[in-house]
Amino acid sequence: MSHYDIYAIGNALVDSEYEVTDAQLQSMGVDKRHMTLIDTPRRSALLQHVKAITPRQTGGGSAGNTVVALAQLGGKAFYSCKVAHDDLGDFYIKDLQARGVDTNLNHTRALNGQTGSCMVLVTPDAERSMCTFLGVSAELDEKALHPQSIAKSKIYYMEGYLAASPTGLRAALQGRQIAKDAGVALALTLSDVSMIQFCKEGLDAMLGDGVDYLFCNQEEAQVWCGSNDLNSVKQELKKIAKMVCLTRGPDGSEIITAEHAWHVPADKVKAIDTNGAGDMFAGAFLYAITRGHEPEQAARLGNHAAAAVVSQHGNRLSLGQLSTIKAYALPPLR
Repeated sequence: MSHYDIYAIGNALVDSEYEVTDAQLQSMGVDKRHMTLIDTPRRSALLQHVKAITPRQTGGGSAGNTVVALAQLGGKAFYSCKVAHDDLGDFYIKDLQARGVDTNLNHTRALNGQTGSCMVLVTPDAERSMCTFLGVSAELDEKALHPQSIAKSKIYYMEGYLAASPTGLRAALQGRQIAKDAGVALALTLSDVSMIQFCKEGLDAMLGDGVDYLFCNQEEAQVWCGSNDLNSVKQELKKIAKMVCLTRGPDGSEIITAEHAWHVPADKVKAIDTNGAGDMFAGAFLYAITRGHEPEQAARLGNHAAAAVVSQHGNRLSLGQLSTIKAYALPPLR
């Protein structure tokens, strides 16, 4: 019997979200809509640009957002990551504990260095541009893994951002092998166009001979396949995953398998902040799947949850919000 619905591995980051104009974003030299890795001097320079803005601070990290969403919906999750012995590390651990997510952090924290952080720059068109300082998360390695917990999980979920870290990638791949040997389903998120452009070899390694679930948005899918034609993109993605979860913003989501395809329309909402939308979709989708719901029903829950998160500032929803969405979107199981 499985103990966890999802065992995930990814970067532990504390998000600081700033509302900026397009002119400010341009003056900062930030690539709009995408994630860029930054070092300490670049982080300091960027912070000077936004020193007059009070940020919103939340726990973050792509896979971290996903496991939190699943746990708040009522699932059971474990998250392998790395933080330092500093205030941000304390903040991150308390955030996971408060959301009901189990983690390795009670036993493995870096003695030196800084906890990773992400500057999320949100423009008036609701697009988010991320500048990520990995800190000690860049040193995530196999010591963060709990092999017994992986083997007792339903799904092993890999964050594509780990393709940028040699040690993080090795840890993700070691966990993948443990999961595969134990018959645990495999899931991967492509994470960001920048990972496809600069770290595709690592993503290919995570895919290996294929995964059970692949999560990506339309732009990521098109860049991965080198085509803007959605029909050919879908055909290519089916070759690498048993189930492809393709999110398309206001055009909803598409769930694709070798035999079936479902298009699930999006809620009509005014987008304020797209940060965390894909992570929220993945967490809600996998919660429903691990509860025995059909893919179309799981995508409907994912769409509703993602619509709610883009309708507000911040990458997380409250327990009350998610409970209401679950009651509305998911039919009782027969």
